[in-house]
Amino acid sequence: MSGTASDVIQARDVHGGIHFHGSAQSSGHLPRQLPSDVRGFVNRVSELERLSSLLIPDGDVIRSAGFCVIAGTAGVGKTALALHWAHQISGNYPDGQLYVNLRGYDPGSPVTAGEVLDRFLRVLDVPSARIPPELEARSAMYRSLLAGRRMLVVLDNAASAAQVRPLLPGTDTSLVIVTSRSRLSGLVVRDGAHRITVDMLPEAEALDLIRRVTTDYRSEDDPDELAELARLCARLPLALRIAAERAASRPWMPLRELITDLRDESALWDALTAESGDEADAVRTVFAWSYRALAQPVARAFRLLGLHPGPEFGVPAVVATTGGTVGQARQVLDMLVGAYLLEQVTRDRYQFHDLMRAYAVDQATVEEDAEGRRAVLTRVITWYLRSADHAQEKLAPRDRRIQLGEPASDVGALTFSDYSEALRWFQIELANLVASVRVASQTGLDDLAWQVAAVLRSYCIRHNPFDAWLATGSMGLQAARRAGNRYGEAEVLDSLGKAYVQSHQIAKGAEHHRMALAIRREIGDRLGEAISLNSLGLVNLRGRNLAEARSQFEMSLTALRTLDEVFWESIVLANLAETTFELALLDEAFDAAGEALERFRLLEDPDGQGNTLRILSMVLREQGQVGAAREHIEGALSIAREHDNLMWEGYWLLELGKVQLAMGQPAESLIAFQRSASIQRRLGDRSREARALDGTGEAYRELGRPLEALDFHRTAVAVHRELGDKWQLAAALENMLVALRRSGSNDEVSLHRREMLSLLDHMEEPRAHAMRARLAAVSWDDD
Repeated sequence: MSGTASDVIQARDVHGGIHFHGSAQSSGHLPRQLPSDVRGFVNRVSELERLSSLLIPDGDVIRSAGFCVIAGTAGVGKTALALHWAHQISGNYPDGQLYVNLRGYDPGSPVTAGEVLDRFLRVLDVPSARIPPELEARSAMYRSLLAGRRMLVVLDNAASAAQVRPLLPGTDTSLVIVTSRSRLSGLVVRDGAHRITVDMLPEAEALDLIRRVTTDYRSEDDPDELAELARLCARLPLALRIAAERAASRPWMPLRELITDLRDESALWDALTAESGDEADAVRTVFAWSYRALAQPVARAFRLLGLHPGPEFGVPAVVATTGGTVGQARQVLDMLVGAYLLEQVTRDRYQFHDLMRAYAVDQATVEEDAEGRRAVLTRVITWYLRSADHAQEKLAPRDRRIQLGEPASDVGALTFSDYSEALRWFQIELANLVASVRVASQTGLDDLAWQVAAVLRSYCIRHNPFDAWLATGSMGLQAARRAGNRYGEAEVLDSLGKAYVQSHQIAKGAEHHRMALAIRREIGDRLGEAISLNSLGLVNLRGRNLAEARSQFEMSLTALRTLDEVFWESIVLANLAETTFELALLDEAFDAAGEALERFRLLEDPDGQGNTLRILSMVLREQGQVGAAREHIEGALSIAREHDNLMWEGYWLLELGKVQLAMGQPAESLIAFQRSASIQRRLGDRSREARALDGTGEAYRELGRPLEALDFHRTAVAVHRELGDKWQLAAALENMLVALRRSGSNDEVSLHRREMLSLLDHMEEPRAHAMRARLAAVSWDDD
């Protein structure tokens, strides 16, 4: 029987070969990220023809002669052209569309290539744990996933070639469309981009655009007056749409009066700017002309929304920013969208054109005093903080809550009905939460900055958005230090410690946990101290410093027993049980695990129960009680399946496979190891996948097929070597040596024995001594 690791073997006896190796990630869904086509798009016939000429039919496939850069001044309609063409040709790209606004010219920070790749890889069904932290590795994974696929990628508002280059797929079956105010000559010269420069509309097309917007609302306007209106708008589509919409909303006002108003506004801008006639001045003139026509509440909402920290917002955030009710907010948003002063990107999400946001910020600076602007920022960032805190309650109810104190006023923060709703909110609002930390840090709202960063911990721990996690943690740490808040500093250090450990930067993680521990001791945070000790114990358990891990868990447990913290005490007891098991202290491990299990059952905590049943199974298996071991691990797996938790199931299946081997059931163990490998691949946990592959090799060996076992052991060795996991590498090397001996092949024995002995040389734990003894007890023909 053969297949991929995503297949589950259904067999009691195995005949023939079972092989499962790495395969391309299959997408569970097709991304459809293109925003809707632009209202009132006109002509651009020659530009569309030039773009289409870059597509080369090749049988059923459309290949591209290179990727496209659509360049031009602000407001000239680059995005409109890109999206209109993308919608026209999307049928040629059945594997989906990816879209991102790189925000290269927004008042805030541009989106980095690393952040985009993180988003794209998640959309392409790469598990968060499998997304590498390094930009080059992410880019390589992205190119591998797009190889051979037919996808359309739109990179809007790029600021530089460096922002774009890591996002190029490297295959001519996918098409990339880039828009930018810059000419991006580096992409043209070095990367083979085809640049199309978009200029202001010809007069006939400009008039056509105005007529399309106004035709249902106004009687025939004088062509000369329409031409003058187009000239005052510098024949730029953004300005033309705003002007045309204003004309359409005043059907009985003569066009001459509107033109006079706009000319007066233009004269004012000519006086205020150094270079009259500049296209950007023409756009700002139209902005000002349209803005002054807004009713006072709508105009105020427009400028206050310019202060919103993030690039995109929903209706509840608008209420938090501007005040009022949801109904009033929706009315204001409808008016601003109708006047082309705001863009609606989905049913309930809105954003500014970057020029428009800059204008809104300018108006807020002029018309709102510094205290008022600060109050708006405080209110909306507090809304994000309190909403995130409520989401955390549903996402991880047993996590330690951040002490926020009482808000100065009710900001109408969101509440959530369940886990799924809270998770979705975090996923949608993550960019705004990051922006909230950044803006709070920049504007002296340091307490808000560190609090948002700290509250994000519960979400980040579970989903590993490393860019956002490390960025908010770093800003939050500096903010807590500026505020002199030692409690806040410790909480953010704890979050950063976890971020570094989970991104495989173990030394940095340990350093941050030690700093958090020192502060918690200083301020008398006894629960925090116990949690930090547990975190350091886990770092040392992971690094195989077992004596140090045991000491830290015991100190944590001593502190917790005086605090009546049953949940945390149970967690640390289970960690201590696993550590003493690894130290081969089986009786101590059994007692600690048994006590932990009893507590988890009283707490009705399925995660803790399942994990502790796994530990008890390991202990019982080594004590020779394989029947009892099987009963415990199957109990753990029942919990995992009942809660539909693949992470638990994949990890705990490793122990089931070990138990089945100990019971002399290698065919059954093969099923468990393969299922585990399949799940680990889906979750992106390469270490546990390698352990499952190593177990597969053991099963093949016990089936009397050592040559096939070697393939799996070699794969496991390679992965553990790459990950730098010395203990697991030594264990996989031992298994490979046994398989080599049984196969009668001694060609590699000497090399692998030397590597294994080198790894064990500085390990003084009992299991390392036992491994050395087993190695010494075997007579190797090559010695």
